[in-house]
Amino acid sequence: MTGMHDRSSLGQPDLGAAGAVVIRFPVRAPAPPAIDRDAEAEAQARLRRALAALDAALAEQREAVASWRNAIGGLQTSMTNLGSSVQTYRARLDALAVQVAGVHHQAVWLEEWADQVLGSQPGPA
Repeated sequence: MTGMHDRSSLGQPDLGAAGAVVIRFPVRAPAPPAIDRDAEAEAQARLRRALAALDAALAEQREAVASWRNAIGGLQTSMTNLGSSVQTYRARLDALAVQVAGVHHQAVWLEEWADQVLGSQPGPA
């Protein structure tokens, strides 16, 4: 092939061994694969099983959320009761503080009175 030009690069058709013209036909896209009915049925069955599992998971989640809400309601009730108990305890402590202040005042008064009584008595000779 020395000295010969490639005819396809010159825009001319290829000549075969006997001088025939080879015409190139456009390449067709491959045909879509045949539908496998068994595979499609299996895929549908898998999809149904997956959807059933998803429905079951959603039902469990709804139950869990309902239980959580009930627990939150119970916690709120407990916190309200605890708040009431703390307020009652605080009120009792305040009342006790008033009583202790009154007893302290009486103790100070008695101490001052005792000091006066002891100070007015003559000591040992």
